[in-house]
Amino acid sequence: MLLVLCVAVAFFASLLLPFLFIPLLRRLGVLDVPNERSSHSTVVIRGVGVTVAAGLLAGLVLSLLTGVVAVDRSIVAILIAIIGLASLLGWIEDWRGVSVRARAGSQVLIGLAGTAALAWTMEQSWWWVPVGALAIAGYINVANFMDGINGISGLHGVSVGALYSVSGVLSDHMWLTVAGAVTAAAFAAFLPWNLGRGQVFLGDVGSYLLGAAIAGTAVAAFLAGVYIEYLLFPILIYLVDTFSTLLRRVRRGERWYTAHRQHVYQRLTDCGLSHIQVSLFVTACTLAVGGTGLLTAGAGAGATSAGVLFAVAVVVFYLSSPRLFARRYVA
Repeated sequence: MLLVLCVAVAFFASLLLPFLFIPLLRRLGVLDVPNERSSHSTVVIRGVGVTVAAGLLAGLVLSLLTGVVAVDRSIVAILIAIIGLASLLGWIEDWRGVSVRARAGSQVLIGLAGTAALAWTMEQSWWWVPVGALAIAGYINVANFMDGINGISGLHGVSVGALYSVSGVLSDHMWLTVAGAVTAAAFAAFLPWNLGRGQVFLGDVGSYLLGAAIAGTAVAAFLAGVYIEYLLFPILIYLVDTFSTLLRRVRRGERWYTAHRQHVYQRLTDCGLSHIQVSLFVTACTLAVGGTGLLTAGAGAGATSAGVLFAVAVVVFYLSSPRLFARRYVA
């Protein structure tokens, strides 16, 4: 099956390319030095997200070359451009550094160009262009903020990619099935490097890749008429963690853009949980909320309301988890 071939190429490219690329990163001095936001205490190689980007893009390109995506091919081509440009921006940030203003401006431009191309291709209202631009730029930063412990980004790519792939099957959009599956495969292949060794990070190239792949796919699917629950529920935990932390810092009069360790997932590590335990916990909450969206969307007002209530309960539990785990460990 050609879909399996695309997934396999994404997985093995992402899995094997680090053997070639990590020595180059060492020579270039692309290293992550611990700061106030860090959950690690030693210098670590970053930028290995380049290999994940290569795998993901290879899988998407192959889906076009082999005809796996027979219709809506232009959507996949636009996603390739969005993901490629965001990854390139992240790589430049890892290698040489980019000013905050240039970085933010570039992210918005990528979102504007990508959403405009999608709206034109799908003959949708141009009013969605600024919304899509903010969604893509915003989630690139969300993924970057949440990339602070081993395993969390890789598992997020796997879980959201898998949920989006199932969404493609349920909504009969082959391009969405492919995009989700290839994303999941590419990030799954990074996990042995990040969890098993713990000596390499995705870097900004990887977190920008993750944010752009998820947000770009979500914006395209929304414009294609896919249920919003399919698209929003899988990313709800990441969104709530990021924006509740931002709001809390603004209320305290802190500089919200400076490095910190106040995210829910970071506070969980302070409670004594390991990186793997926290990453699995965040992923479990993501799958619980995302799976609820798949089960209840379009199933009637009663089922949808029940799904929303359950998702809210999971979110509240997640936000309360640092206090709950702290009490347990103190006891």
